[in-house]
Amino acid sequence: MIVEKFVGIDVSKATLDVCIEPAIQSLHVAYDEAGIRQIVERLNEVSPTLIVIEATGGLEVRIATELASKGLPVAVINPRQARDFAKATGRLAKTDQVDAAVLAAFAKAVRPQVRPLKDEDTRALSDMVSRRRQLIDMRVQETLRLGTAASKPLQKSLNQHIAWLDKRIAELDDDLTKRLRESDAWRAKDDLLRSIPGVGAVTTTTMLAKCPELGTLNRREIAALTGVAPLANDSGKHRGRRFVWGGRADVRAVLYMATVSAMRCNAVIKAFAERLKQAGKPPKVVIVACMRKLLTIMNSMLKNNTPWNPKMA
Repeated sequence: MIVEKFVGIDVSKATLDVCIEPAIQSLHVAYDEAGIRQIVERLNEVSPTLIVIEATGGLEVRIATELASKGLPVAVINPRQARDFAKATGRLAKTDQVDAAVLAAFAKAVRPQVRPLKDEDTRALSDMVSRRRQLIDMRVQETLRLGTAASKPLQKSLNQHIAWLDKRIAELDDDLTKRLRESDAWRAKDDLLRSIPGVGAVTTTTMLAKCPELGTLNRREIAALTGVAPLANDSGKHRGRRFVWGGRADVRAVLYMATVSAMRCNAVIKAFAERLKQAGKPPKVVIVACMRKLLTIMNSMLKNNTPWNPKMA
């Protein structure tokens, strides 16, 4: 009888803690080349059914990529999932060793789906998109400060910083466009998405960088991944209002802006929104439904490699 083995790896800046179930084997190594090599050798001996790692702001990328490149099944999960699972199973203590054991138990009980990791080019594009968002947030903050600045020296300082941010954002936009156009695969996807009325450069870049699964999943899976799928709230005879929650916030933010634009200039989305309004749907419900429809259109176009056609939408 083959015994399935599940692995949890807790990632910190300097160390890696590994727990292997059901034997409850543990391993504590430095997060460097030697430590990673030691973990890979050990897991190759174990042949685990599933390895689970928390997303930790990018620290997990190095170990997850290394394990995946060796053909080991790796799932990177949201830290909230692991913490909720720990609370549900009564594991309230929190240490690196305990967290690794929780992740191994989570792997065994939940078995999250193993998804292909982003390649190096996609990770670089994603990092640049994130940096662009950070710079824009800084510019918004500085602009708000400028509105209340009373002294001329402060106004001068703020204006100089805003001008610097404008220049950096413009340079990032140029670099992002160059990267998309230099790749045949990305250029084809970019052209398809940009053919949709209301979808612009920022939307396509963010979708390709932050949601590489677009075009590979069905409409329900991609809606759930993005956080625009309606979730039930029923119990017994009670039928609660549906709501959306979770998903990838950065993807949802640009999808929202694209949808607002599409509701004005895209005949298909505009007509869909009007039908919902006439049916008495609240404004927020209308927008979320239009977001889901626009996302479904994008997903279908990339999956079938077909350009925008309003008759097919």
